[in-house]
Amino acid sequence: MKSLKILVLLTLSVHPSIAQGIRTYSLSLARSTRPPSNSIDALAVSGDTLWLGTSKGLGLTINGSNWQSFANSTPFDDKGISAVAASSGLVWAAVGYSEKKDGEFIQTGDGLNWSNDGGMTWIHVPQPVDSGTVNTITYGINQIRALAITVRQQNITFDIALTNGAVWIASFAGMLRKSTNSGITWERVVLPPDHLDSISPTDTLDFDLSPAGGALGLRENLNHRVFSVVAGSDSILWVGTAAGVNRSTDGGISWRRYSHQNQSSPISGNFVVALNEQLYQSNRVIWAATVNATASEEQPGVSFTDDMGATWTTTLLGERAHNIAFKDSIVYVASDRGIFRSDDYGQSWMLSGTISDQNSLQRFSLQPIYAVAVKGDTIWVGGPDGIAFTLDTPTNPFGSTWRIFRTFESVLASGNTYSYPSPFSPDEEVVRIHYAVKANASPVTIRIFDFAMQPVRTLIQNAPRQGFSEYDEIWDGRNDKGDVITNGVYFYHIQPGDEGGSWGKIFVIR
Repeated sequence: MKSLKILVLLTLSVHPSIAQGIRTYSLSLARSTRPPSNSIDALAVSGDTLWLGTSKGLGLTINGSNWQSFANSTPFDDKGISAVAASSGLVWAAVGYSEKKDGEFIQTGDGLNWSNDGGMTWIHVPQPVDSGTVNTITYGINQIRALAITVRQQNITFDIALTNGAVWIASFAGMLRKSTNSGITWERVVLPPDHLDSISPTDTLDFDLSPAGGALGLRENLNHRVFSVVAGSDSILWVGTAAGVNRSTDGGISWRRYSHQNQSSPISGNFVVALNEQLYQSNRVIWAATVNATASEEQPGVSFTDDMGATWTTTLLGERAHNIAFKDSIVYVASDRGIFRSDDYGQSWMLSGTISDQNSLQRFSLQPIYAVAVKGDTIWVGGPDGIAFTLDTPTNPFGSTWRIFRTFESVLASGNTYSYPSPFSPDEEVVRIHYAVKANASPVTIRIFDFAMQPVRTLIQNAPRQGFSEYDEIWDGRNDKGDVITNGVYFYHIQPGDEGGSWGKIFVIR
């Protein structure tokens, strides 16, 4: 989630039943040697399969050698995947994208797709919406006023949990919802308001189920802005919101809320962007990526509890975490600075450092990691710069070797070259120069020139490269003196051994 801002748009028209928008699609899987996109937002493991949600759609791989892509196929099209959940052959994927409205890009939910046959057949479920403006929900002895979420803007699903016979979705402005009929209908789940630490159907209650206030006079509750959900069992659920962690032990009926303000040993911050449960031997530990929300004393970090929320331990304070995974007693945290690993329940941590592939010479030029998943001894990570894995065994220590997978437009047959992104801003990113060595192994030299053909940077010189292979070389937009270059058009020249050289352009906008 990139922003805490919320936009609630209301319409007076009555929306058609969600059931009317459900469609079934049979797909022929597109096989590839590369993932569908280099921007990875979600990972999920089920059996031998790794599912990945990217900015260009859904993909899967068994071992990293072969990939299957659902991008550009209905019902996925070319939209991003904001959440993935998989269990026992069943997979759910949430579709989301950004649309521009009133000069701002608004995150928008575009429904969910699910399959129970390995992705051959998909059922599309529209993003759950309500009709009217304000509804009334029966909750035990109470009638709770609830904001009707009638649009898909900001109603985007960031997390999915699967229980026996039910699917739970955390949809930010769409709140927490549950379906027991595979998405034909959805039930809004009532969570505590900001001023209460717990609710039960037998309590006498007076609050509104509403993530925003506005002209309708509803009382806004940050605890109804939902970002994460995990199921410990069919009856035990944990939900992360903008106001803390919520726990239910009766299948989502009664709830206890844990915040930075209502405990003596609290979570580090109330904005809970990720949750996961660690099961090891007889231990059941809930881990949360907890970010500072509204109070000045809150801070980003990771919080965990081994006593069902009664007390929390905080660690990695100051780090912005995005996702958490486990291998037995080992914890992996995806963060803005890479992957953290702990084998002593957060007492000490090691950081992955630069993720680079010694075989392909690829490397992650950007530090953030948004997703992490564990399959056996293999630790998969994904972020804005691709997807990679490393082993974590006594003979292959974590992070000692990496295998990186990135998608690209092949130039091996044509011998062409290109740079991306184009244009690029040296203040925010790096540019990659993609090329191929068509003949046998040879040393490669790449030089960059300005528009007047004056030399700017020797990127590599006589660097050994294998033949009949494709490569990316990374330029940070600095000259040989280390200064950041100015705006303009730059040219690069690739000279592979004795072969004829090739030229390309780089457009720089700062």
